[in-house]
Amino acid sequence: MDAQRTTPTPDLPLHRLQVPLPHLLPFAIGSFDAIGPLSRAGFPHRHSFYEIAHVTGGRGGHVLDLAHRPLAPPQLCVITPGQVHHWADADGLTGHVVLFNEDFLLGSTQDLAALRTLASRPALRLGEQAAPVAALLTDMEQEYRTLPAGYPGVLRASLHILIARALRAEDPGDLPPPTGRAAELAAAFTRLIAEPGGVHHSVASCAQLLGVSPGHLQTLVKQATGLPPGALLRRRQTLEAKRLLAGTELTVRQVSREAGFADPAYFCRFFRRETGMTPGEFRARVDGNHHDPRITSIAADPGAP
Repeated sequence: MDAQRTTPTPDLPLHRLQVPLPHLLPFAIGSFDAIGPLSRAGFPHRHSFYEIAHVTGGRGGHVLDLAHRPLAPPQLCVITPGQVHHWADADGLTGHVVLFNEDFLLGSTQDLAALRTLASRPALRLGEQAAPVAALLTDMEQEYRTLPAGYPGVLRASLHILIARALRAEDPGDLPPPTGRAAELAAAFTRLIAEPGGVHHSVASCAQLLGVSPGHLQTLVKQATGLPPGALLRRRQTLEAKRLLAGTELTVRQVSREAGFADPAYFCRFFRRETGMTPGEFRARVDGNHHDPRITSIAADPGAP
């Protein structure tokens, strides 16, 4: 039930979901042992799929887009496609790992928005949701193992409930993620720029791909998120540059190109304006310095996942 490891850029592997027969769903659930050694990978990597890790035991830490949190089970760690994460000095990890592609959610805008909210935190304390979440995951694993009639529908419904309970743990006073045309378009735009190579898009090219005018995209994205699409794209470019500077040996010129900039000099000015540091200063400071707000501020922003 392992993920497959490929490498789109030097030293930053991409894991793809591989589900064994008899399952034909883009979904898997199991213990850390059942999912395989990549479920506890201690090196920075990213996924082409979603992961929800329910940690019930173990020690160490979880690092998600440079933000480090020590493990404090029971907790959830939610990782969305494109985010860079790893387990730091983790030992004895127990619990459940849930893996799924976006199409398993059947286009649920509300669930996708909720997952982006949850993935802005390296670790989520469960509090009073701990027992219901543990029972739900046990039921989901049983469905997945025994394949009773109608199990795909049960798993989809259970995943929706899991996401809803995780949101309750995130903040019991939170309102559900917004819905409607503005929210749908903003979610589609966010996913588009988060795809591999998405930082190379312009706002105009995104509008064309999404079948709307640039002005319409501008209006609805700002209505849904409070920020214009250009600002979200800049945040995405900054985050991608941070990921590559921290997790690879790419030169600044190579990072510039991968982050969507043709001119390395302009990239350096852009990066300093957005972070307060040059790319070289950021790379020198990032190792082990997870609490510097200049390092983690973009990664922790809800607009960034």
